[in-house]
Amino acid sequence: KIIDYIWQGDIYQANLTHRLAAKIGIDGWSLFQRLLTVSPAPFSGFMQCGGFQIASSSPEQFLRMSGDCVITRPIKGTRPRGTSPDLDARLGYELQTSAKDRAELVMITDLLRNDLGRFCEYGSVNVPDLAKLERFAQVQHLVSTVSGRFRPGVTHLHALASCFPGGSITGAPKIRAMEIIDELEPVVRGAYTGCLGYLGFNRESQLNILIRTAVCCGGNAWFHVGAGIVADSNPVAEYNETLNKAAGWLAALNLPTSALPLCPAPESPNLRT
Repeated sequence: KIIDYIWQGDIYQANLTHRLAAKIGIDGWSLFQRLLTVSPAPFSGFMQCGGFQIASSSPEQFLRMSGDCVITRPIKGTRPRGTSPDLDARLGYELQTSAKDRAELVMITDLLRNDLGRFCEYGSVNVPDLAKLERFAQVQHLVSTVSGRFRPGVTHLHALASCFPGGSITGAPKIRAMEIIDELEPVVRGAYTGCLGYLGFNRESQLNILIRTAVCCGGNAWFHVGAGIVADSNPVAEYNETLNKAAGWLAALNLPTSALPLCPAPESPNLRT
């Protein structure tokens, strides 16, 4: 359906996700500790939210703001880690030379350049890194870095409001992609693909994008995985990519990939508020 929308000219790309659920039998903090062991990530975070917890092993930096400087680091393109150094290198090379994956990232990099351009000084928005290969415990990704310098009077809160939600987890154009996501995804995302971090009174702020993230409540966990859909996407390949992204959570739950789809769990907490 998304590919139909692309060919009709509505969008160039949309990030489509689906939800997995499992009975974990432990609290969210204990699961988060397991996750840090089997699937560490640079922008991990945990938050206790009343009766539920958010546990995130996110590899993606949404915004890093220091004084008047801002960077965002969108991720697109995924391959699993290889079982040997040679296979790992070949999979990484395959990702780096994939025209489809690079095009996905270039679209989103350009979208985020435009987002930053709304509040940054003219000529200050740059892309110091484009499609850099980065490796994590279970997967490897292509990552860009987009940077800029605030116009006078712009605050970190202004910047967050201008950029949220992140382009890598919506699509391009952002608003129409979100409308299509809302139409097609059967459950609300809740905290997933939001952001977790801090806005400092000292003008030092950092936020992740809540991917590789679970909401835990009452011995159950719900987490989403997704993929960017473009005109030449192969549905089976995109679905398999989402399973690769679930590998860290499966390892934390001591489950093999063959366990997917996971056992049903009760309806997740209402996180719309």
